[in-house]
Amino acid sequence: MNQSPILAPVIALVVWSMVMWTWMYATRLPAMFKMKMKSDPMAPRGEQMSQLPAEVRWKADNYNHLMEQPTLFYAIALVLALQGAGGGSSLMLAWAYVGLRVVHSLVQAVVNKIELRFVIFVLSSFVLIGLIVNAARALP
Repeated sequence: MNQSPILAPVIALVVWSMVMWTWMYATRLPAMFKMKMKSDPMAPRGEQMSQLPAEVRWKADNYNHLMEQPTLFYAIALVLALQGAGGGSSLMLAWAYVGLRVVHSLVQAVVNKIELRFVIFVLSSFVLIGLIVNAARALP
């Protein structure tokens, strides 16, 4: 079976999401133990986690972000793969999207400079729009 080359960046972003998941728990659990935090099922959603240091929360925030807009990337990349249009400019755009999301993650997880994150997010959104346009053009 011939596999579309656009599946490689899809897998790469999934792998990166799991790297962020690992980083999130590698910082969150020690912080929770250090604070002697007890899990309280009656606490409003997010209240307990808001007590963690900002540098710890940034990783979780980014992991959550990787579960948001990238879902559109996964959908459109799979559409492009099924259309047989997962090479060429679509493949370059897909790798650009993954690269920008990795940079966004690193900025958010390390320094969390919101203005820089916003610029990276907007750039990645434009790349995603390019992928959507390519998929629309590939329609019969």
